[in-house]
Amino acid sequence: MEKNWSLFKAYLLAGAFTFSGGMAMLPVIEKELCEKKKYISKDDLYEYTALSQTFPGVIALTNACFVGKKINGTSGMFVAGIGAILPAYVLMTIATLLYQLIPQDGPILTALTAVRATSAAFLFAAAYTIARYSIQNKLHGLFAGLCFGLTVFQLIGAPWIILAAGLLGISWTFIKKEKN
Repeated sequence: MEKNWSLFKAYLLAGAFTFSGGMAMLPVIEKELCEKKKYISKDDLYEYTALSQTFPGVIALTNACFVGKKINGTSGMFVAGIGAILPAYVLMTIATLLYQLIPQDGPILTALTAVRATSAAFLFAAAYTIARYSIQNKLHGLFAGLCFGLTVFQLIGAPWIILAAGLLGISWTFIKKEKN
């Protein structure tokens, strides 16, 4: 029960106080579940986060399900998932109901612009942290840079890059096995 409460609380707080989605939640999740409670290693957390990026759907929810399942089985998966989506559901319901009442200029617009800029900082921080854990040698760094460039300059769509990376990983595994 304590693990489920910790999972729910961590994802609820992360969802309520971070903007920009799943990646921006990582520092909060890491601090709560890796550092304070020591329920999961940072390596496992970032492995699940990278895996969550490859699945369709909401990254925060996918991550919550993977991490929750790892920490406390099926009940942990459901509790973490509910914690991850509850803040967005409540806030979006309120925002939808009040949207027409919010002034479209002035201090409110300025505040929302500042929140958007802050969200970019959270995303860069999360991307840097994932890169630190995922890029283990120069080849990985080269591949990550290539994929980043292809994405930024919109030369190849992300689904094709993910598919190519998966096929390359499988091929590399077979090549290494043949050499041994």
